[in-house]
Amino acid sequence: MRTVVVLATGGTIATRSDAAGQAVARVTGADLVAGLAPQPGVRVVVDDVLRVGGYVMTPTLMHLLAVRAGQHLADDAVTGLVVTHGTDTIEETAYFLDLVVDDERPVVLTGAQRPADAPDGDGPRNLADAVTVAAHPSARGLGTLIVFGGRIFAARGTRKSHTVAADAFTAPGGGQLGWVRDDTVQVDAAPVRRRRLLLPADDLSGLRVDVAACYPGADATALRAFADAGARGIVLEATGAGNANPQIWEAVAELTARGVVVTTSTRVECGPVVPIYAGGGGTDLLAAGAVPAGALRPSQARVLLILLLATHTDPAVVRDQLAAHVAGAPDDD
Repeated sequence: MRTVVVLATGGTIATRSDAAGQAVARVTGADLVAGLAPQPGVRVVVDDVLRVGGYVMTPTLMHLLAVRAGQHLADDAVTGLVVTHGTDTIEETAYFLDLVVDDERPVVLTGAQRPADAPDGDGPRNLADAVTVAAHPSARGLGTLIVFGGRIFAARGTRKSHTVAADAFTAPGGGQLGWVRDDTVQVDAAPVRRRRLLLPADDLSGLRVDVAACYPGADATALRAFADAGARGIVLEATGAGNANPQIWEAVAELTARGVVVTTSTRVECGPVVPIYAGGGGTDLLAAGAVPAGALRPSQARVLLILLLATHTDPAVVRDQLAAHVAGAPDDD
């Protein structure tokens, strides 16, 4: 008998409408699982960890979830984990878990775009698919996964790409890994497994990392304000292949000298950050101390930077570790 543990955290999959017609997360994990048809040879165990909307997730709550995942994976009888989660931030939590869970058994995140009481709700199908994948041998060794709309995605690089459509997730840089239908799981590709990071001992509540957007006419007000508020790291949501302007370039040099770690991502959907241009562009940002985030978009670049800053106190070490991780140092274990 294969055992799959469902860690429930809330999200749209767990919402029902209140008297005012507003969706509120109120359905327990046990209630979600009770609505599933039994899968032969699979026992499902429920752990209600949280009951919040994805839009209020924090690194501290992600840390709590990672601790709970580790506790369940300490049991050799567990085949895999499923995490039900709000779709707004599923890409952050999935990547967080992918970075810190060092286990061959799959951790599968899923959710819903429609509330639990919607007549055409997508939650039950997504949850059933996630359980199927978590229990399937072909999912071992793939790291943390997102299963949604019958498709299987790696955590790294997957993004929510539609606000309301049922088919809400894409992986612009690499595509899906496979698909699931009923009890059939087909895996056509495997992600490159990068070296795992240690889960910090503290809960991350005192660690600030912000995202600053670059746009035509942007100045350095936000960057300096974030640093003055105590940010140890800043992610630049740059334009194009990772470009800003002279004002932001000068501020990056200033903040780097103050010990703030800056990484450059991009607002463009697909493609890596590549230092090409001067005049405040990517080559100047690199010279000023910003570390290119490669193919990581701001949401996931921030997660990586948070974990590195929680582990290392020396900004130079953080920059080196960030660059090595982005370059794709494989997991040799």
